[in-house]
Amino acid sequence: MKESSISIAKEGYPIIGLCALSSIITALNSCELGAFVFLVLAWFSVFFFRDPERVVPTGEGLAVSPADGKIIRIQEKADPFTGEMRTCISVFMNVFSVHVNRAPVKGIISKIEYIPGKFINAAYDKASTDNERCAYSLTDEDGSEWAFVQISGLIARRIVCRTDEGDTLARGERVGLIRFGSRVDLYLPADYSSAVRIGEKVFAGQSVLAKKNS
Repeated sequence: MKESSISIAKEGYPIIGLCALSSIITALNSCELGAFVFLVLAWFSVFFFRDPERVVPTGEGLAVSPADGKIIRIQEKADPFTGEMRTCISVFMNVFSVHVNRAPVKGIISKIEYIPGKFINAAYDKASTDNERCAYSLTDEDGSEWAFVQISGLIARRIVCRTDEGDTLARGERVGLIRFGSRVDLYLPADYSSAVRIGEKVFAGQSVLAKKNS
């Protein structure tokens, strides 16, 4: 089995570098408190932008979690692209979660839609319609349509998309991240069912969220 390793998301390097440099400058100016504060911020930035490798399941008919966090909702909701009612699984990420998001299945990104909005608590249901978000439509190898949506949170202020329309993604491949507390919703095709329960802790690219019906 492939061993996990830890790296840092590239989006974190400028913030980490700025905090570290500020700590050095304040220390050289004999401001011990300021140096300590910036050092703590640098440490937190390293922790927040950590990007561990994951062991992605290889079985057929499996969809992995697009995000680290806790399952807060499993319910029928309208697909953001088609309006069709589908099972939607919501994964809530707090500030201590890994915030790199991953593709749930292997497939082609057919559409990406960014929607500006508010920054209310991502745990609330209305965040899926009111908050800033980025929605992805993905067609898997069997032609089934998937949708997953990055939703900003109360203190999240930037959604990062690393993929483009037409890209082919592997199951568990990185697609982007959201800064500082947020949520990802996964909309299942009709031939898939949820494999998790509310309150369960999951890991992006590794935990199985849904399975294809027999």
